[in-house]
Amino acid sequence: MPVSSGISFAFDWEVALIEWLQTHLAPGLITFISYLSMFGEEIIMIAVLGFLYWAYDKKLGREVGLTLLVANVWNPLIKNIVLRRRPYFDNEGIQILRVVDPDADIYDIAAQGYSFPSGHSSGSMSLYGSLFAFGKDRPLTDAAKRILLILAIVLPLLVGFSRITVGAHYPTDVLCGYALGLLVIFIVRTLIRRMKNQYLLFLILLLTAVPGFFYCESDDFYTGTGMLLGFILAVPFEAKYVDFENTRSPIRSILRVIGGGAIYVILNTLLKVPFSSEFLESGTLAAHLVRTFRYAIILFVDMGVYPMMFKVTAAVGRKPRELMRTSS
Repeated sequence: MPVSSGISFAFDWEVALIEWLQTHLAPGLITFISYLSMFGEEIIMIAVLGFLYWAYDKKLGREVGLTLLVANVWNPLIKNIVLRRRPYFDNEGIQILRVVDPDADIYDIAAQGYSFPSGHSSGSMSLYGSLFAFGKDRPLTDAAKRILLILAIVLPLLVGFSRITVGAHYPTDVLCGYALGLLVIFIVRTLIRRMKNQYLLFLILLLTAVPGFFYCESDDFYTGTGMLLGFILAVPFEAKYVDFENTRSPIRSILRVIGGGAIYVILNTLLKVPFSSEFLESGTLAAHLVRTFRYAIILFVDMGVYPMMFKVTAAVGRKPRELMRTSS
């Protein structure tokens, strides 16, 4: 049964704005705007993070990834305290044009999540904002830094506008999502700079998720916590047992991202097989813990184990040249 609990509150201008956008914008334009939400959704953010980590700059990928995953935990921690219902729950003039979980009932809060603050907004701000915050410390050209700054501003704005237009969030959800994303960037960046003990840093960030197990009802908390746990376990594992090198080859970069994405999707499917759909959607603590450990395994394999393949493919690519040098 759909979970329809929660609290309804909004400023009149917020409801009026969403209704005006959905009424006066052309259907084709609204459809285009709805797709802008993708820049704050799981598949795109995993692809961006994967490219940074697997291909471009492993250290930058770790920093940006940690920031994003912390934001994805803290957001539902707040959501499940505020309990604000989404705009379309209580306003007949507002339609939901892009749901969080297409497979669940649109009024199932456990699946669709609460409204305040916007997870898409905090996630996009933490991802693209931290890419600029950590990236500007790298030896980049001024032009490259300007591009990162533009992306850090424009992409979250587009995502936030999209979430308002499709009826998924009130404007105040989006604004506070931005604020949360910026706060996470500041805290994580400060901790990384000042704490030399990586394990202590990881432990502190992971402990911030513990209270959520006592009161969080929405799936997004358990997904985020599992991903953070898997990432935190994968980083030291990779450093000790894998230690892969980044690549500047466009083909290798694309193949690494495609491979990592495929593993993510395949594992997410296979790890559901032992459980019935009724159990996974039951909302019980056991189902939530299964979700947490499922995502922990996925991130650990993707970020820690999967890069072992890079050394194998690199060695295969070097063999002909080594043989030529030996024969000469």
